[in-house]
Amino acid sequence: MANQKIDPGFSIQADLSNLEFQYGDSTFGPQTEKRRLDAIRQSLSDPDVDGPDIVYAVAMDVGKEKDREDLIKRNLLYGAMIFEKGTVGKEPVRSQGHVHASSPSCNDSTCEVYEIWAGAAYIYMQQTTADDPGKCMAVYGEPGDIIIVPPHWAHCTINADPSEPMLFGAWCVRDYGFDYTGVRAHHGVAYYPTIKQDTIEFVANPMYHAQPIEIQKARNYPEFGLEKGVPIYTQYEQDPNRFEFVTNPTKYEKLWKEYEK
Repeated sequence: MANQKIDPGFSIQADLSNLEFQYGDSTFGPQTEKRRLDAIRQSLSDPDVDGPDIVYAVAMDVGKEKDREDLIKRNLLYGAMIFEKGTVGKEPVRSQGHVHASSPSCNDSTCEVYEIWAGAAYIYMQQTTADDPGKCMAVYGEPGDIIIVPPHWAHCTINADPSEPMLFGAWCVRDYGFDYTGVRAHHGVAYYPTIKQDTIEFVANPMYHAQPIEIQKARNYPEFGLEKGVPIYTQYEQDPNRFEFVTNPTKYEKLWKEYEK
């Protein structure tokens, strides 16, 4: 495959053949960490299926060299991801799902701000990992779309178009942590994305007592001060305080409560 050109506000290209990123002279970033099918099997509707050996690749801590010190000071972290094309059994390629554990820097679970770069995605989210998971949503995004997952919500990332890889970037807190306990206890999230007649439907996981899922399209987030059509990295450059709601979520408790409605 040829390199995938993307424009998230800094110099980067995706090497789809090797699931790696290539960084320009002004950009820093690591080699990707590869996530294999065996690592997500127990969260699939059928754990014995075949699929790509490597389902996705993650590069955590990417950005412009000029911003590195400021990002560390703010405890703000940018990640870049490549999700492979194809399927895992009857499901599209996806992550297994998790909740953001409480980060020592803020003593709370933190949010995540996605920006889709290429392909199409569903960001699935549910309020809890209890038997009654509360509100369940699958938010569809295309290149340029932004999707926010609130603190404490379980979520997983889904390649919504199995015919091509899906790429995205995301803001999160630097001292992030993942809690897989509830998801793994239920053998996945409350709804499995399932391919039926070339479309993705969401099938209830019988381990939960879930209410009907809401399928939504990515929206704008003026309440968080975000601008449509402007890369989220560029928005950080324009106003470095703009993503304080990522690193200090308790300060924005009212917005999170309203988000849940």
